[in-house]
Amino acid sequence: MLEILRTCPFFAGISDEQLESLRTCLSAKKRKYRRDEFICLAEERAVFVGVVLSGGANIISDDFWGNRTIITNVEPGELFGEAFSCAGVERLPVSVVATQPTEILLIDYKRIITTCSSTCVFHAQLISNMLQILAGKNIMLVNKMEYLSKRTTREKLLAFLSSIATQSKSGEIVIPFSRQELADFLCVERSALSRELGFMKRDGLIDFERNRFWLK
Repeated sequence: MLEILRTCPFFAGISDEQLESLRTCLSAKKRKYRRDEFICLAEERAVFVGVVLSGGANIISDDFWGNRTIITNVEPGELFGEAFSCAGVERLPVSVVATQPTEILLIDYKRIITTCSSTCVFHAQLISNMLQILAGKNIMLVNKMEYLSKRTTREKLLAFLSSIATQSKSGEIVIPFSRQELADFLCVERSALSRELGFMKRDGLIDFERNRFWLK
């Protein structure tokens, strides 16, 4: 767990000795989830921040008719739930579901922003780190709005793949989604997505194998 926490932006600038005592101070608890098991459900109270220790999860939104949209994916070392807890939202507007066997560290958000009786020196660092994470999530949502603003399925795919390739500085990328999950993320029909991927491969724009893509 310590190796994952060292890579997590939320714990940046905190020593290993502080990480050891941090779990008790923050009332952090580890939980394990099976594939497709809900970590939290929409309409539940927003009271904790989750840190993915292993596995992964999708943050999803289901409408009244059962249509699902994937907001984003979270992987080991990443957080979820921080924006809703910070905003004081009474009920979660989204759900979080494990995409594979997953272990989560659950932290009471109030323990992050409230200095404990021991006056732990790392609380100020945690708050500073949280502000940076919230800003980064805001940028991520702006990027997703750019994908969704494209008119065609091809334009949405190209914008998404280009963004991932730019971040990784490589034309060979691995995306964290299955075909259905990618369709839910880009808000398109799966059949239209698969058809367009085939056309893009035929046109020499990309090549792919499962969730690994090569941008030409």
